[in-house]
Amino acid sequence: MRNTNEQNFDLKEALLFSQRIAQLSKALWKTVEKDWQQWIKPYDLNINEHHILWIAYHLNGASISEIAKFGVMHVSTAFNFSKKLEERGLLQFSKKESDKRNTYIQLTKEGENILLDLMENYDPEQNSTFSGALPLRDLYGKFPEFIELMSIIRKIYGEDFMDIFERSFHNIEEEFVEKDGKLIKRETIATEQEKIASN
Repeated sequence: MRNTNEQNFDLKEALLFSQRIAQLSKALWKTVEKDWQQWIKPYDLNINEHHILWIAYHLNGASISEIAKFGVMHVSTAFNFSKKLEERGLLQFSKKESDKRNTYIQLTKEGENILLDLMENYDPEQNSTFSGALPLRDLYGKFPEFIELMSIIRKIYGEDFMDIFERSFHNIEEEFVEKDGKLIKRETIATEQEKIASN
């Protein structure tokens, strides 16, 4: 029974929307999952592990509860996969003096190197989702921006989730440049240029 405070909408319209988004999401996820697994396979990572490295990098360290929230995974999943990454030397665990209840993770240098190497070795031609969006880019001059979808996600997961989402992409735009067909961190290029200048 519908709440009278809700906006007036047609039940058939609601069902069609719900099923359309469910089926499209499932179909898209199948391809995204395959593309993602292929990209990270050479690094012996699974999707959850890569996502944890990604979030820890863009948050410059994070609590396990933040990893769970922004990685859309259960806290135990975030903890268990973080533990595996720690065993591989890619993450380190810590407690803060001001917050002994929460466990925090930080990328190690090796963890950051793997994440940066993954970005350098991203190949758009191996990504079906990217290839599927190319005709839209050719037609409109840009990729879809997903404004409506982001609005739905914001309503479900909240502003914090979207802030982290946006921060990670802003970081990539600001911190990375394309050089010789690869994404390289700006500071890496600056370090290389300093070495050349000092020789």
